[in-house]
Amino acid sequence: MTGKINAGRFFEDFKLGEVIPHATPRTITSGDTALYIALTGARNPLHCSAPFALSLGYAQMPIDDLLAFHIAFGKTVPDISVNAVANLGYADVRFIQPVFVGDTLTTSSEVIGLKQNSSGKNGVVWVRSTSVNQDQQPVLSWVRWVMVHKKNLAAPAPETVIPDLPAFVAAKDLRLPAPFNVHQEIAVATGGRYFWEDYSVGERLRHPAGLTINDSDHTLATHLYQNNARLHFDAHLMQSTPQGLRLVYGGVVISACRALSFEGLENALSIAAINGGTHANPSYAGDTIYCMTEVLDQWTLPHPQLGALRLRMIGLKNIPPDHVENIKTSQGYHPNVVLDLDYTVLIPRKGN
Repeated sequence: MTGKINAGRFFEDFKLGEVIPHATPRTITSGDTALYIALTGARNPLHCSAPFALSLGYAQMPIDDLLAFHIAFGKTVPDISVNAVANLGYADVRFIQPVFVGDTLTTSSEVIGLKQNSSGKNGVVWVRSTSVNQDQQPVLSWVRWVMVHKKNLAAPAPETVIPDLPAFVAAKDLRLPAPFNVHQEIAVATGGRYFWEDYSVGERLRHPAGLTINDSDHTLATHLYQNNARLHFDAHLMQSTPQGLRLVYGGVVISACRALSFEGLENALSIAAINGGTHANPSYAGDTIYCMTEVLDQWTLPHPQLGALRLRMIGLKNIPPDHVENIKTSQGYHPNVVLDLDYTVLIPRKGN
């Protein structure tokens, strides 16, 4: 009977160029959005105020960009990373169009890179994933790479192929919401006084609040996203690892940092792209997450009322951002850095 159990793919099971359709389509509900706010404390009014969303030109209130990403990402886990050592990074994440309550997301992935590690016990798999809605319209696409265990250590190593990935999603490739009506009351809804012109390249914002991740928080999050990677939810299994504890899913840290960064980026209404990201160190239940943001670039856009900010979001555990100067040195990341994420947001311009 055990032959009927799908134990997930190991490194030697991946083939370059194959397309993997992922099971379990997911219809988004209002309960999902409420639980996401409960877990993260996210305060972006675009995703919690229907009248505000309508005033900007949306047909209905869109769900949080990261909630859509985590749910779409969760579809890939049983086939890509259920046997992962660690999820290593992201690149070229494109938020193609908004996702609404009632939409049903389905995801598929193409294997675009493989590299066995020198130990011979595991290897790195690169995949490009695309999530579509019920009308087969793409809503999200991304590349990620994950280190996956080998089951058969004698299996031959595949030819090494490392994909060439863009450093960032260029301004011309960002998808803009249409229509998007900027109005004077935006600042009333967000509580933010700063707009696109008020930020400068090189500026650092040390967001003051911290968020402690409890066991229940990250357990519920992995359930919400249907992310069944064993290293996140199987405490018994993880007792036998060097860490001895379940790892917090990296998306939990990303969402925590995005929520914490609201103070200082209140008018960054939507995420247009994630350019790249690294989970620099693991997080565990009981860690308190802090966040710091650096402005990497400012771009004008075809939309006369919107600009884009390319941001570097640094997540820290158990140390406030004003206590850390060197995020990364030649020896590697500071031990308290858990996230280094390069992403792009859309933000209204002044005078509109």
